[in-house]
Amino acid sequence: MRPYRSSDRAAVHGIGADTAFFGEPVEALLEDRRLFCDLFFSYYTDLEPEHAWVACSDGEVKGFLLGCVNGKRQLRGLAAVVIPRVLVRLLSGHYHLGRLTWSYAKALSGAFFRGEIPHSFRRWYPAHLHLNVAAPWLGLGLGSRLLEAYLNQLQAEGIPGVHLHTTSRNEAACRLYARLRFRLLDARRARLRVQRFTAMVENRCYGLSLGG
Repeated sequence: MRPYRSSDRAAVHGIGADTAFFGEPVEALLEDRRLFCDLFFSYYTDLEPEHAWVACSDGEVKGFLLGCVNGKRQLRGLAAVVIPRVLVRLLSGHYHLGRLTWSYAKALSGAFFRGEIPHSFRRWYPAHLHLNVAAPWLGLGLGSRLLEAYLNQLQAEGIPGVHLHTTSRNEAACRLYARLRFRLLDARRARLRVQRFTAMVENRCYGLSLGG
């Protein structure tokens, strides 16, 4: 377990894309994983790497935690760097866009307008995180150790609380958060549609007070 290094970027993005859809590759959601990684991971690896952690074996990254301690800082980074960079790449034809990508974009916007995104209570839980572990390394405690490293860092920095988003289908992660004393802050029912896969899920937000 160690802090993230810039040389870990490709491995972190690769694991993130490989596990994006309930542990399955992101290609179930959209055609080009580069677009997914640029939108959802590049802020953390490129603009706030000091709050990222990796779990390694034999020098190879097997899991990661990407964190942000201030949502306003993230929004500034997204607006100033990430979104303009993605737009330039879109216009230059850098990404491969197809039916899946447009369906995914429609689903995300629909979930927002239907109120399916749980409230995160950022005033009390300003930090947040994304946690991913490569499939062969699940169940070995890497997630717990990554979380503990990040939580210790947040406490040392005086951050009062942290939140995260997941779904009811991610049962192992929900058990882990409960074991670490995260509490369920909000939950919203939603219908998930991906290709031929349709299911009702509960979008959840968990939070942990750090006493800062």
